[in-house]
Amino acid sequence: MLIIPIKEGENIDRALKRFKRKFDKTGIKRQLQNRKQFTKPSVERRAQIQKAQYIQGLRDAEDI
Repeated sequence: MLIIPIKEGENIDRALKRFKRKFDKTGIKRQLQNRKQFTKPSVERRAQIQKAQYIQGLRDAEDI
């Protein structure tokens, strides 16, 4: 559970913005979206390999 202490005299909009930022960093929303629909393990592995290839290509291009 996220706890956002509100400082005295702090605007509620600022506190809400801090809450949203902290919520995004936890990754709960992304996790819920992933659980919403089942993906086969082979599809997950394929996506992971494609992501690794993409990142490796970026790193190789940076070295050149």
